Amino acid sequence: MLNDRFQIGPKQIEALYQYAKFQFECGNYSGAADYLYQYRALCTNSERSLSALWGKLAAEILMQNWDIALEELNRLKEIIDSKSFSSPLNQMQSRIWLMHWSLFIFFNHDNGRTQIIDLFNQDKYLNAIQTNAPHLLRYLSTAFIVNKRRRPQFKDFIKVLQQEQQSYKDPITEFLACVYVNYDFDGAQKKMRECEEVILNDPFLGKRVEDSNFSTVPMRDEFLENARLFIFETYCRIHQRINMGVLAEKLNLNYEEAERWIVNLIRNSKLDAKIDSQSGTVIMEPNQPNVYEQLIDHTKAISGRTYKLVGQLLEHAQAQAVR
Repeated sequence: MLNDRFQIGPKQIEALYQYAKFQFECGNYSGAADYLYQYRALCTNSERSLSALWGKLAAEILMQNWDIALEELNRLKEIIDSKSFSSPLNQMQSRIWLMHWSLFIFFNHDNGRTQIIDLFNQDKYLNAIQTNAPHLLRYLSTAFIVNKRRRPQFKDFIKVLQQEQQSYKDPITEFLACVYVNYDFDGAQKKMRECEEVILNDPFLGKRVEDSNFSTVPMRDEFLENARLFIFETYCRIHQRINMGVLAEKLNLNYEEAERWIVNLIRNSKLDAKIDSQSGTVIMEPNQPNVYEQLIDHTKAISGRTYKLVGQLLEHAQAQAVR
């Protein structure tokens, strides 16, 4: 119909793609985004349409249209996950590209810290990270630390970090390993200082917000607050009576700051604890099993599963022998 009425055929549609690309290279990202949208509506070549969608995503990112960019990112994800690639390696590479591009969106979009966990923590994407882009673990680790609502998924993520310790580590992943794998609180305290430096120098995590005459780095402040909470919670699971001076040292705070921080934490959370100001200690209510008891319970569970697995293997072997 377009060809009959308006003499618009494959050559003209291809010219629209080249013109959109030219506009992008000239810095006219708004025009490029419009032309690529129109091109995708007319294009019948799936490969070319996918290329145009990548260009549209780039244009929206450069214009800082984060809501629209997120929509384009989700469209790309659907295509990548459903498309038949020539090899699994090519599909994995497309997922890695998508995750790298997504960093611009997730660390600028209002809901980005939740969205990055939803994407990066999916099995297919997490496998791609472990295989060919372990440096992206820094951003997923940070998202888990500042996002308190994702604690159930966090436990499984710690296992992934433990597996990847030999292939990739930076201060942020090492901080989590110190707290949740090695229970090394002195090491965690040192890593907190290194984490602050990493965040300030990272192009995505170190985004500055100007307020009047002040410049702040919101991610650094949120990270340090939640990192102290992680140390405090884990330390309290191991000890029932904690010296305030020791705890202040672990949290990288002076005594008065640590006392105020803990008072506010107890007041604003469901933490069963109280401060004995006379002795300068925090007393935990023993209503939950400590870490050692949890380890014993986990060991018992593993032992039970092992016996069950051995039994199944023996039954299978006997059945094969009878045949």
